[in-house]
Amino acid sequence: MRGMTHLAVAVAVAELFSGNVQADPLDSHPAVVRAKSAVKTLATQAKATVDDDFQVRDVILDNDGREHVRMDRFYKGLRVIGGDVVVHNEKSGMTRAMSHTMAAPLALETAATLDADDAHAYAEALFGRQMNGRTKSSLVIYARGARPVLAYEVYVEGTAPDKTPMEMHYIIDAHSLQLLDKWDDVHTAATQGTGKALTEGTVTLTTDSQSTGGFALRDPSRGSHYVTNMKNRTSGNGTLFTDSDNVWGNFSTTDTATVAVDAQYGQNKTWDYYKNVHGRNGIANDGRGAFSRVHYSRNYVNAFWSDSCFCMTYGDGDGTTYLPLVALDVAGHEMTHGVTSRSANLTYSGESGGLNEATSDIFGTMVEFYANNSASSPNYLIGERIFKASYQQANPTKALRYMFKPSLDGKSPDCYSSSLGSLDVHYSSGVANHFFYLLAEGAVVPTGFSLTKNDLVCNGNTGLTGIGRDAAAKIWYRALTVYMTSNTNYAGARTATLKAATDLYGSGSANYNAVNAAWAAVSVQ
Repeated sequence: MRGMTHLAVAVAVAELFSGNVQADPLDSHPAVVRAKSAVKTLATQAKATVDDDFQVRDVILDNDGREHVRMDRFYKGLRVIGGDVVVHNEKSGMTRAMSHTMAAPLALETAATLDADDAHAYAEALFGRQMNGRTKSSLVIYARGARPVLAYEVYVEGTAPDKTPMEMHYIIDAHSLQLLDKWDDVHTAATQGTGKALTEGTVTLTTDSQSTGGFALRDPSRGSHYVTNMKNRTSGNGTLFTDSDNVWGNFSTTDTATVAVDAQYGQNKTWDYYKNVHGRNGIANDGRGAFSRVHYSRNYVNAFWSDSCFCMTYGDGDGTTYLPLVALDVAGHEMTHGVTSRSANLTYSGESGGLNEATSDIFGTMVEFYANNSASSPNYLIGERIFKASYQQANPTKALRYMFKPSLDGKSPDCYSSSLGSLDVHYSSGVANHFFYLLAEGAVVPTGFSLTKNDLVCNGNTGLTGIGRDAAAKIWYRALTVYMTSNTNYAGARTATLKAATDLYGSGSANYNAVNAAWAAVSVQ
């Protein structure tokens, strides 16, 4: 199964606050029919009961005929957070395996002791800032903890003090009002970050001619993704960039279109990378382009992806230390959050949240290497081109995160420990970033850093050799889209990548063994 490519046939996402499982046109697909039959006939393996229903979210068909059907679980009509399952069938239709994190079948009552108003009031108190719109909630089964719990998932929108929009989910016990989990659907870079681009030099753009004359910064060849100008506002979706001569920007922030070039270039390279390397047709794999908003707020030192607008947003930095956050790896990072939300949907808290962030760092880096732009040489640093003092250096050493040695940022651990899940997800991501670097490159010290090989590994294995970036990325992508589920932790990521390596290169192959060795080198056994 070497050189395998994959075709994602369709995506069907459940409505967040729907209490019922709706029939989907994809339900009649033979692979889905077989998968739904499997979770019933192999209920013990699926940890399913007669009260469980399954709604298809994604189907992947391998060239050799294998099928991978991802489904969300509903129990007595309630969505099960952490209950998603991927059914893996052979070409013959025989079920080979199932990926999920359920420890046992669900068996609990679904009548809440507390009503939704109580949960709303508590969530709003926890939110503690100006809200936008009405608080919403739905009863769910929360199955990410030690035992399943009936809970309210409460959704609150608002704005953080630094003007970043917030789309918070609070999981609140429907009996005790205990906060069980929380996460934000706005996935920030936690960073401060062509045409004539600011960071990428002169680049070629595909634009859209207008019937009224002139050009729009919209790319019909890539899902019609486009860039808008927020003009320092924080609400709305801004105004589409247009131009009379189809020459955009001036390499400087004195022209508002300059950073729009960087943003469009980032969208282009991210689109091209996923399509040409992984066969993915856009972020959601549906051929639809996202859009980017630039000049968001004032002195805003961040960038973020939001699923609700299916868009990427960039701040202008503070003008002193940080440039606009339109660096290529930041763009690839943020748009990968959209890829993750439409595949494994790794929950943005605990270890799964760290893996979500790491996935964005990994593929943001791979987009940078794919572009291979001499104006901003690719590397394993995250956000190095947003620092005003060093963005034009050939080999910058100042960055937000360092994949080869995460602790260089002063907050991220190099090695796994049982307390990892308690960290902010931008720091717990470091161990997976570290794993990917070692898998791709081995124990090799990057240029410009005074480190030893021993500094790069947690187990003394300084002889560790890499399999190359492309092979490592194919393994991580298959693990993400086929084997990981919303509640996957670091142990589960190890299992998922070993399964992916088996599919792509064979069990016991050099690449399979390298995956095992790289996880051991970051203390994940």
